[in-house]
This record gives sequence, structure tokens and C-alpha cells, in this order.
Amino acid sequence: MALRSFYNEIKGLKVTELPARLKPIFTVSNVSNSVKRGLHNYHAKYIETSSIDPLYHVCFGGMALSYLLALPEERRHLEHKQHGGH
Repeated sequence: MALRSFYNEIKGLKVTELPARLKPIFTVSNVSNSVKRGLHNYHAKYIETSSIDPLYHVCFGGMALSYLLALPEERRHLEHKQHGGH
């Protein structure tokens, strides 16, 4: 819901007006407080309830990260294969 209201707020702005609007929002203290609040909410939702979901998050996040890190090399291999490489 917050993302939708933020989008509605900035969609009427011109590109040159956007940095002046975003600069007060993305200060170090605001971003720091948002991260702390998100970690606190995650801890309350998953860690304190002894849920197995954090294990799933680590496993699937690790798989997605390894896929994304290996993707450029795989693309190079496929491109080399298409051009008649080994």
C-alpha cells in the first residue's frame, strides 16, 4: 500500500523534480530506520515463532544468488556454442 501511494505521488512529477522529492526520503537515517524496522518485523514474524521459513529463505535465496552469479558465464558458453565453438 505504501508503494502504491509513493508511486501515485511521484508519477505526476517531471524528471527534473524527482531528485528534489526523493532526497529527503532517502537519507541515511531514514534508510537505517527502515532497515531496522524491517529486521525487527522479520524477527518477530519468523524467529520468535520458531518457524522453519528462515531456513527456506536462506536455501532459496542462496540458490537464486548462485544462479544469478553463474548466469553471465552460462550465457557466454551458450553464445560460444551457437557460433560453432567446441
